Amino acid sequence: MGIVIGLMVTGIILGYLFRERNLKIVYKLINYAIFLLLFLLGITVGANGDIMNNLATIGYDALLITLASVAGSVLCAWGIYHFFFVPSK
Repeated sequence: MGIVIGLMVTGIILGYLFRERNLKIVYKLINYAIFLLLFLLGITVGANGDIMNNLATIGYDALLITLASVAGSVLCAWGIYHFFFVPSK
């Protein structure tokens, strides 16, 4: 955990020091890193026999959690928008 926090703090410091520079290459590298992590996650899930054998059950639960999360986020965003950004009459 200390390594993760140390890397995060180092990134914050470097970002602060280089904030005036154009860092387009960093954005591309971040995207490629995310794509690689998602690919490796897919390989790990596909290689896990327990997950693959129970995919139907896990899939329904994951779909339900996803829909509930999206609905809650939309409802919360709607409430915040109307509470803070719509002028009262």
